[in-house]
Amino acid sequence: MRSSLLGEIVAMAVTTVRTQKMRSALTILGVVIGITSIVGMTSLIRGFDESLRDSIRELGPDSITVMQIGLTSFMSGADFNELLKRPTLTPADARAIERQAPETIDRVVLTVGEAGGPGGPTRTRIHYQGERTAPTTIIGTTHDYPDVFHIDIEQGRFFTEGEVSHRRRTVVLGTGPTEALFPGVDPIGKTVRIANQPYTVVGVMGPRPGVGGFNADQDNFVVIPHTAYQKQFGLRIMRSRRGRFIALTITAIPREGVARDDALRDVERVMRIRHGLRLDEPNDFDVLTQDAALRLWDRVSSATFLALVAISSIALLVGGIGVMAIMTISVKERTREIGTRKAIGARRREILWQFLLEAAFLTAIGGVLGIAAGSAIGLGVHFATGFPVSLPWWSFALGIGFSTLVGIVFGLFPAVRASSLDPIEALRYE
Repeated sequence: MRSSLLGEIVAMAVTTVRTQKMRSALTILGVVIGITSIVGMTSLIRGFDESLRDSIRELGPDSITVMQIGLTSFMSGADFNELLKRPTLTPADARAIERQAPETIDRVVLTVGEAGGPGGPTRTRIHYQGERTAPTTIIGTTHDYPDVFHIDIEQGRFFTEGEVSHRRRTVVLGTGPTEALFPGVDPIGKTVRIANQPYTVVGVMGPRPGVGGFNADQDNFVVIPHTAYQKQFGLRIMRSRRGRFIALTITAIPREGVARDDALRDVERVMRIRHGLRLDEPNDFDVLTQDAALRLWDRVSSATFLALVAISSIALLVGGIGVMAIMTISVKERTREIGTRKAIGARRREILWQFLLEAAFLTAIGGVLGIAAGSAIGLGVHFATGFPVSLPWWSFALGIGFSTLVGIVFGLFPAVRASSLDPIEALRYE
């Protein structure tokens, strides 16, 4: 098709859209809704996805986490009552890994009281003089906690290995309790009360990133030696008719130069021996690494994205049917015009292209408006709530491509019908 003829056809399509504003608006409405949902939801899902991946990566590429019940078991569809039959993890398990795998494991950190789910977390108010916090998470752990979990100490220090072994009542505050109890005051050396027991403040931690970018009260916590935690709170156990659950996790860090897989095999070996498992029996504990967590999230995010595409496709399908219906009406109303054009020499393919490009032009406009609306929704949610947002270029290309494809596919039938009209019959049409 010559460029001058193509330009003429495009100009005719633009003129038709301009003169038929209401019909054009109704034609592209469904497309706008579909593209808005694709771009808007993609921006939010992608933003959350990238933020959550960053949070998972903060665990460190080599860290190995052992849990009684983890996400991998839940995602595999295991029966919860059967999971509760698993033997509970204890501080002795952490000590055994450290003692029995010295060649591959550099250090072992146990954490109790932080895990959510049936066994925790441990929450209570913290008091200082006449001030008190909201219910605050109490975490018991070892002296290596800030190094393993990348926690910044903004004031003071973290408690020492000696304070852990001697069950010293020392506490490191998160930013939430610090702001609640010591606004504008240096908290170091002050004595706070946790569940009516005195603890000396030795440090203040910096803010922690929220999972997925959410402000999920992640800084409303304090950390104490796990020995002091066990002395005061014991090991919080959830009991059922079939078992029990303790909110305790063990994190092992491989030695420098040791492959994580080798360290992982050693951790599993120690745990299996302690639990008395035979070679043909599966693990009765969960082991999680950064790669496994990312693969697990890949499954969730892929399913979410496919569901989004399916839902948005319904809106685009409705919009496409609208395009077909309105373009069919347009062909009927312009029958005499088509007959006149054919009578003065317009060829069939020129008529076909005229109506096909008109439909594609309409839906492309809908795509542009949908992209603008979807981007505005994503950015609006981000600025209003802080929810992470991502607007990759391919989501815009996807929106334009989908909308144009809808116009071509659903505009093809009316365009073929218009190009097939007999010029004499078309001129006689009333």
